[in-house]
Amino acid sequence: MAVQQISLDNFILNAPHQIIIDVRSPSEYEHAHIPGAHSLPLFNNEERAVVGTTYKKQSREDAIKIALPFFGHKMLPMVQQVEKWVYDFEKLHEHKPTIYVHCWRGGMRSAAVAWLLDLYGYKVTQLIGGYKAYRNWILAQFNFDYHLKVVGGYTGSGKTEILHALKEMGETIIDLEDIAHHKGSSFGALGQLAQPTQEMFENILGLALHNTQQKTIWIEDESQRIGTVMVPSVFFNLLRNSTCYFLEIPFEERLNFIVAQYGQFEKSDLIDATTRIQKRLGGLETKLTIQCIQDNNIKGAFETLLKYYDKWYTKFTEPNTKLPKPNLIKQIASRVHPIENASLLLAVKS
Repeated sequence: MAVQQISLDNFILNAPHQIIIDVRSPSEYEHAHIPGAHSLPLFNNEERAVVGTTYKKQSREDAIKIALPFFGHKMLPMVQQVEKWVYDFEKLHEHKPTIYVHCWRGGMRSAAVAWLLDLYGYKVTQLIGGYKAYRNWILAQFNFDYHLKVVGGYTGSGKTEILHALKEMGETIIDLEDIAHHKGSSFGALGQLAQPTQEMFENILGLALHNTQQKTIWIEDESQRIGTVMVPSVFFNLLRNSTCYFLEIPFEERLNFIVAQYGQFEKSDLIDATTRIQKRLGGLETKLTIQCIQDNNIKGAFETLLKYYDKWYTKFTEPNTKLPKPNLIKQIASRVHPIENASLLLAVKS
């Protein structure tokens, strides 16, 4: 057998059904990678630095001479690791996989590992252009004119839960907060996994957009910043200018929902989150909120916070705002109930 090469377009089409192997260094992979790719580094971080420096300052041949011993003692562990991935794949899919290998630009690192796996007997394909080509493709995904339907509403309206109810009803959704591992507010990191890097957030979001196949997408109204990551500007502008289906739910209903969601967390975490917004919340309101938390009056604390967030959210829709104004379709709902409210949105004529 011989190692084949695959274009990016064919890779995008076929790779989700095969095994993807990223042979870049651990730090490169951890920063960002193709979603679903396995990490099988040819060099560790230190080895990569040595080989790269030699390549730039001396020659390609000298770099290869230094790299060969690094590669040599990894050959057996690499083959053994791939055997495990292939075994798991075949148990799940009941057919032999093609192994797609890539590095940064589709150069010597992926060629070396592809050669080894081909030699061992696997069907191996090398991605032309490597991760760099994939990354450029991801950035291009944000420039398309997607048809978005935006789920809006004040804090505590259960917008994320409505999104997932819509999904259960057969609608196409993208959950930005799930991709970001953050719920958007100062309290949004509580109970969440560590956030991805900006590049990884974009990789996951770009692929999710591609996978919608240009269908109508339901998406939650968000600020551009979600924790530490930013929604790409072109896509955010599209979101802000798309029709927003704004649910108006009574304050007390939303307050009870928020208390049920966040009241379970440690007092210290709630106080830290409150302190982070003290400049905007105000000194008196901050002091009152923290005192309520310390006194186990969680509902009292979130009553103050919810009034603050309602005022903040209004800035997106009130006159004279400098932000793009969405086309608002308001819908009154009596309570926070994902299935009922998803059905209300689907029934709106627009």
